[in-house]
Amino acid sequence: MAIRRNGWLGLLCALSSSTFGADTPDADAPATDAPADAATPAFLITGYLDAAYSYLSGDGRFTGGTPDRVFDTLHDGVELHQAAVNVAYQPKEGFGGVINPTIGDDADVIRAYNGTVSTPKADLTQAFAQYATHGFTIMAGKFVTLAGSEVIPPTADTNVSRSILFGFAVPFTHTGIRTLYAPNDLLTAYLGVDNGWDDVEATTAAKTLEIGLGVTPSKALNLAAYGYFGKARAGGLVDTGPTGQRSLIDLQATWNVSESLSLVANYDWGRQDNAAPFAGPHVDAVWSGIAGYANYTLSEHWKTSLRLECFDDPDGYRTGVAQTWHETTGTVAFLPDKRLEVRAEVRLDGSNGRAFQNVNGVPVQTQQSAALEALFKYP
Repeated sequence: MAIRRNGWLGLLCALSSSTFGADTPDADAPATDAPADAATPAFLITGYLDAAYSYLSGDGRFTGGTPDRVFDTLHDGVELHQAAVNVAYQPKEGFGGVINPTIGDDADVIRAYNGTVSTPKADLTQAFAQYATHGFTIMAGKFVTLAGSEVIPPTADTNVSRSILFGFAVPFTHTGIRTLYAPNDLLTAYLGVDNGWDDVEATTAAKTLEIGLGVTPSKALNLAAYGYFGKARAGGLVDTGPTGQRSLIDLQATWNVSESLSLVANYDWGRQDNAAPFAGPHVDAVWSGIAGYANYTLSEHWKTSLRLECFDDPDGYRTGVAQTWHETTGTVAFLPDKRLEVRAEVRLDGSNGRAFQNVNGVPVQTQQSAALEALFKYP
């Protein structure tokens, strides 16, 4: 029996499954794509440690065998998700760079393909050199993607679990060359060429084009649009198998309604050509999703976040099951000190089919989870 979607979830699903195209930072985030501004020191060392207990009502897999969560796939247990350090020298003028190693269970998920056996529980998430002059910056190396409202460092996210879009709609990192031009506080334009999605070593002879535009019409509003276009292996992080054009369009909007309330929206549309046999009955696969966030600061020590999300994977290419997947997440955060944040979360996932598995391997339509997270930040 299909789950009935009402209210916000119904609206999100309707928007995410609509056709787009041919078929539709936070101070704690690691340095990625821009030189330091006048209020930020050019040289910064930051870090964090992320550990959490999580309970998942299912076994963490879809019926097709694909993990149904990004990082928190344990049925019942404690994990050291991430311990990371970010060493950044990014002056407004001249040469600089970033080194960002990550260790922990999450490193096995975000690690990019390099054609060799990688060290377990460790990942060099970012490593790039840059040169900046007169608002123009060029970067070469490995860096995090521009796509998606959520990021790898938990310190820059508002929930314990990552969104569906973060894990199933967009890449994590790219290796290549990225340029950005920020002539003023209003506009930032991006143009780059890289090896594709999560590839240190190229899996095809073709490259992926990265384009983007960020607009900040006021201090309260930020809008951004990013696109990735290029040939990719349909089977993912391998260097054999069919290739086809892969396209991604990512739209983001943040509205700081007041000092306490911020609203965020993120929409993604993707397509993989020549996806068979990794997709359903169609040769080409499409996916789309939309997420909405309401983040509210209650006081200096308390924050809350509500996330509503819907993801349409009609060919089963991204999740292994043809489905429409939605989730609702509520998080409360307690900050007793600027270096410590404790979060508690509850989440409900549902599908229009029996896509999830319970602990006995029986297909079910819904999945529930709860988590308690501790974040230690430096400085």
